[in-house]
Amino acid sequence: MSTVASFAASAMVIQTVARNLLPYELKAYIFNNISTKTCSSMKLCKVSMGEKETKIVVSMAKNQETVDVFDGVKFKWRQVTRQVESKNVVFQGQSSNVRSEKRSFELSFHKKHKEKVLDSYLPFVLKESKRLMEEKKTLKLHTLGNDHMRRYVGGAETWQPIKLDHPANFGTLAMNTELKATIMEDLERFVKRKDYYRRVGKAWKRGYLLYGPPGTGKSSLIAAMANYLNFDIYDLELTDIHTNSDLRRVLIATGNQSILVVEDIDCGLELHDRQTEPQPNVAIKPKRSSQVSFLNYRLKW
Repeated sequence: MSTVASFAASAMVIQTVARNLLPYELKAYIFNNISTKTCSSMKLCKVSMGEKETKIVVSMAKNQETVDVFDGVKFKWRQVTRQVESKNVVFQGQSSNVRSEKRSFELSFHKKHKEKVLDSYLPFVLKESKRLMEEKKTLKLHTLGNDHMRRYVGGAETWQPIKLDHPANFGTLAMNTELKATIMEDLERFVKRKDYYRRVGKAWKRGYLLYGPPGTGKSSLIAAMANYLNFDIYDLELTDIHTNSDLRRVLIATGNQSILVVEDIDCGLELHDRQTEPQPNVAIKPKRSSQVSFLNYRLKW
């Protein structure tokens, strides 16, 4: 009985620590990677492959357990899945239920290894997961979902991802050599200064303004930057945004380490020639509030 209590107490401690230390977006991959190596020890495995993927992914199924070994110590992971209460959504006069579930992972071990878990094992898991994520990351191009999904479902459904398979890179990009080198150096400097931005209390972001007629290579440059940094791309057209709250919801739903592309940002702003005499009896249309809010939001992000 005491052994069971020790396991339970340890698992509860680790659940709290993992929730605070491990970024949410890494959890699934960390534990799926562990389960992939030890699938033979589980009674049930989950096998999947996306429509445009080339490799089969083997992961832990619901309510299954797997064992990981670190420094000769065995750690048992268990996936716990619980159903979330259905959400009733009404769209175009029709009612439907949207079901979802929440997954969590319990880690159990002997209480004498608690310090090893906190000081060594969890930091190792976090470091290793970042490395593996970078190695196996599949770049995605995210576009906005329909208005119904954004308003009533939200979250991950705000953006619809597809695999980004663009051949552009800085080696093949038709661009002035010196300008190309300048951009690459700027990107490298930006990536390396993440901790500096955090220390000085500034948002870790970098902005580029690309302009020119169609066919001048703007999209290829963006794809080359994404391939170089291994960042996803989020494609945003402000004409698809109707309210400020919708804009905030869309921006918050973007992932970290990504490139946000704002299409035709100048088209929604009415510019006037200062040298032109103002015409009488002509009403000046106000700027779209969502576009102005976008500029303010990006400055405050």
